[in-house]
Amino acid sequence: MTKREEYESKTEKLLEPILAANHLELYDIEYVKEGGNWFLRAYIDKEGGVTIDDCEVVSRALSDLLDRDDFIKDSYILEVSSPGLGRQLKKDKHFEKSLGEEIEIKLYKAIDKKKEWVGVLQSFDQDKLTVDLGDGKMMEFPRQDIAMVRLTLDF
Repeated sequence: MTKREEYESKTEKLLEPILAANHLELYDIEYVKEGGNWFLRAYIDKEGGVTIDDCEVVSRALSDLLDRDDFIKDSYILEVSSPGLGRQLKKDKHFEKSLGEEIEIKLYKAIDKKKEWVGVLQSFDQDKLTVDLGDGKMMEFPRQDIAMVRLTLDF
C-alpha cells in the first residue's frame, strides 16, 4: 500500500462515523500534491446535494480527528466539498449510480482520431464501459485506456 493509499484509507475510517451521524455519504477521498502543496480532499454527498454547513461540520470534526491521530507526516491542506455537478466517476459505485446518465470520456490515446467522447453510460464491468453514442451506435471503452470519466453538465 502506498503512502497515498494508506492516508486515504485511514481518513475514510475516520470519516465513516462523522458521515453516518450527519446522514451523508463519502463520494471520494484523494491525497494529492498540486503546485508544491499536499491536499487531503474529502468529497461528500447526500440526496439533494450537500450544503456549505454540511462541509463545515465534516471539516471541523475530521480536522480534530486528524490532529488527534496525526498519521500524515507532510504538511497538507484539508478540503471537504461536494463532488460537484460534473463529478468524476472513478469507482464502481459511481458508475452504478450513473447508469443511463450522459458522460464525457477522455482517453489517453485516440480512437478514430478522437480522444474525447460523449454518450449515455449503458453498462460497465472491471474491464470496460459500454456507451450509447446516439443513433443506436454502441461503443466499448477499455477502462485502462480511459484517463477520465465525468458526468456531463446539462444546462
